[in-house]
Amino acid sequence: MSGRLAGKVAVVTGGASGMGRATVERFLAEGAKVVIGDRNADAAAETLAALDAGDRLAFQPTDVAEEADIEALVGLATQRFGRLDVMFNNAGIGGAFGPIGETRVEEWDYSFAVLVRGVFLGMKHAGNVMKAQGEGGVILSTSSIAGMGGGAGPHAYSAAKAAVANLTRAVAGELAHHKIRVNAIAPGAIRTPLFHSGRAEKMEQIAAAKTPWHRLGEGADIAGTALYLASDDGEYVTGQVLVVDGGALALGPDFWGHGPDSLFTRKAGVNHGSTGEATEAREVET
Repeated sequence: MSGRLAGKVAVVTGGASGMGRATVERFLAEGAKVVIGDRNADAAAETLAALDAGDRLAFQPTDVAEEADIEALVGLATQRFGRLDVMFNNAGIGGAFGPIGETRVEEWDYSFAVLVRGVFLGMKHAGNVMKAQGEGGVILSTSSIAGMGGGAGPHAYSAAKAAVANLTRAVAGELAHHKIRVNAIAPGAIRTPLFHSGRAEKMEQIAAAKTPWHRLGEGADIAGTALYLASDDGEYVTGQVLVVDGGALALGPDFWGHGPDSLFTRKAGVNHGSTGEATEAREVET
């Protein structure tokens, strides 16, 4: 099969919905074989049926915070398809939200386990396989413009995404001599189940007002960036965090307000994203 990723094997975590699913679809269209890792088995089943890619697409139930799960996911790619060329550490959650004085330690730890430990584990196990293959490879991760300032996300999410960005830079330097390119994508407001979090109309109105471009982002915008970085077109790009946000960061985003007007001062809890688990929220006394 022809395409910019013909003959390549990719793993995409969080590939059952949102930006991950759009990337899986784009990678398949460009000739790759793809393994989806996701906690949401129902969403994964629907995705596999909808994409109908036959023996070029596989699924492994995966909690990215668990090392055994990531090891098994990478192992499935090499067992089923014989190699691994692209690892996209994309799985994410909204994580802890609310005032910092109301954030519970377990909520903070859960957020970092998924958003940072999950990326570390993907880099570790994919990197080991790619080094053993001796042919180079590509490791991508999803950061966020929330990791570049304080106005685009809750404090735990923002801190975690900043960690992903700098982990990307550090590991890029380490793996460059193995011809393994390591980059991250920093989305802005992208229409996904995680972004909507059950309040699609309100969330889109807020984000659209803070985004200079004429529309909000779509999963396909991230998929196109991932394809560029994964393909030979991005061969001289490593250690970078590419912003895909419709110009929001250029204006200094303050999406959710600040001080007593912030959306994150009214309730506290944990957003489990598109894992299938419901968001936990509790009222905050102001």
